[in-house]
Amino acid sequence: MTAPSTRNVSEREARQVAEAAREQDWRKPSFAKELFLGRFRLDLIHPHPTPAAEAVQRGEEFLAKLRDFCETKIDGARIEREAQIPDETIAGLKEIGALGMKIDTKYGGLGLTQVYYNKALALVGSASPAIGALLSAHQSIGVPQPLKLFGTQEQKDQFLPRLARTDISAFLLTEPDVGSDPARLATMAVPDGDEYVLDGVKLWTTNGVVADLLVVMARVPKSEGHKGGITAFVVEAGSDGITVENRNAFMGLRGLENGVTRFHQVRVPAANRIGPEGAGLKIALTTLNTGRLSLPAMCVGVGKWCLKIAREWSAAREQWGKPVAQHEAVGGKISFIAATTFALEAVVDLSSQMADEDRNDIRIEAALAKLYGSEMGWLMADELVQIRGGRGFETAESLAARGERAVPAEQVLRDMRINRIFEGSTEIMHLLIAREAVDAHLSVAGDLIDPEKSLGDKGKAAARAGGFYARWLPKLVAGPGQVPGTYAEFGELATHLRFVERTSRKLARSTFYAMSRWQGRMETKQGFLGRIVDIGAELFAMSAACVRAEHLKATGEHGREAHQLADVFCRQARIRVEELFARLWTNTDDLDRKVVAGVLTGTYTWLEEGVIDPSGDGPWIADATPGPARRENVHRRIR
Repeated sequence: MTAPSTRNVSEREARQVAEAAREQDWRKPSFAKELFLGRFRLDLIHPHPTPAAEAVQRGEEFLAKLRDFCETKIDGARIEREAQIPDETIAGLKEIGALGMKIDTKYGGLGLTQVYYNKALALVGSASPAIGALLSAHQSIGVPQPLKLFGTQEQKDQFLPRLARTDISAFLLTEPDVGSDPARLATMAVPDGDEYVLDGVKLWTTNGVVADLLVVMARVPKSEGHKGGITAFVVEAGSDGITVENRNAFMGLRGLENGVTRFHQVRVPAANRIGPEGAGLKIALTTLNTGRLSLPAMCVGVGKWCLKIAREWSAAREQWGKPVAQHEAVGGKISFIAATTFALEAVVDLSSQMADEDRNDIRIEAALAKLYGSEMGWLMADELVQIRGGRGFETAESLAARGERAVPAEQVLRDMRINRIFEGSTEIMHLLIAREAVDAHLSVAGDLIDPEKSLGDKGKAAARAGGFYARWLPKLVAGPGQVPGTYAEFGELATHLRFVERTSRKLARSTFYAMSRWQGRMETKQGFLGRIVDIGAELFAMSAACVRAEHLKATGEHGREAHQLADVFCRQARIRVEELFARLWTNTDDLDRKVVAGVLTGTYTWLEEGVIDPSGDGPWIADATPGPARRENVHRRIR
């Protein structure tokens, strides 16, 4: 059977595939889910959860070893210059056990908690973002995590010891014509006895150029004895028929080992299938629930570095008789970087500790951390470039050549840009989080707005919805946030927590009103949904910042300074929240749609006149027709 290079699917089918892959149940409490429903469950995050002493000791010991490696064995400038991570650097990472940070000690790994894994990624990512991406892709979304969650004992015994010490893994889902719409997945895995035969092309395979083991998502055709559907497989990268046809190059992360991988008649044992047929997409999304935390962790590292450079540079650089830091236009940027770094670290540490304790469902928290971290990390890097002025735009190599400190601010800006696209673009994250945020509404009233449902189904849904909203809506009118003195134990931060509680209810009321107004058209209001999610992200960050500040105060670690940073952050966040609420109902969304329609029909082509398009020739999307390799294999194995 030959797989098509693309699959044409309807919008409804695409939505059904995505919906089927969601975790349908909420078996554990979720702070963020409750926040979107207008219920501020501070008890779920305060007092701040803390790691076990043994986990702290093990984590700190590895961080010390990793710091020494970063300072003596990683040459970030060389990686940027040569656009490749040296083999000896990767070999050194293997030697200190960095490949097995999240793998259990019984399989030869280090068994670090999510908290310390993220701290390690922030550290190594500051030395080289490309290395941070390599380690994250290997452990956060590569073979180890899905095996940990869904693999058989035989698979764990076979693969995890290799992955902990010697073998690099990669995650292969995206295709030339498949991004965030998995229903279009075209790579096929055809059953043949005790094996499957893989055919297809995968794009942007991070680590694919150097990987030893791959987790591949492929479509199994439905047949007798086979349920079919998108399925996950562990595949040996050196198998016959696998070719890395290109090593991709990007505006940032120049050392990223990312390629295009072709499968032609690749035979994979059925024993290498992860989970049942058809469970691949659910496995991928569940893996990402905690896997997404690695990206904001590295954004925290960037924020810390931006703050250090901003502090040192702004004190040394004088203009008009005083250091530039003392000029309000620059000082405001420094305050933003400091306060946001504190809050983002609070979000990541809180979410990570909750992941370690496994008492809460953190699928929304992790998604919010990814969304917020990538957006705020980019802004912090951009502000640093502005603070540095012309030197921010100049390369580190050029700065050094003329005798100044080689500060790679422009490189960090380029490297950070991909985070708004990696592991779910900002736009997709808005929709994903919005879907989870309105899950309670859809579970009781979804049939009311589904055009496919019968009148009988709609009648039953109306009865369910009536009961739910009769109990829920009155609770959104008043709450602790309106009572002076609530959350008094937080001192001056109590006013911010009261704001979060009041605003959580306002957010829930706004969501309900929108659903009542637009009903089935709600899912098309992506601008509105994005703002709803952004408000929730700010409220989550404010909550995490206050809880972290109080925790640091209680433990005697920079408590006063932490309270100051949390206070400033919350005041900045409150301004952003008020602006977002204003834009819920006062915006240009409808006008924008009309302009877009005009652009697509050629109404404004006259506006494009007077320029030269420097783009080369070729199709917008590369041909991904299955078949034998057409190019030399650029895969390299590192031993």
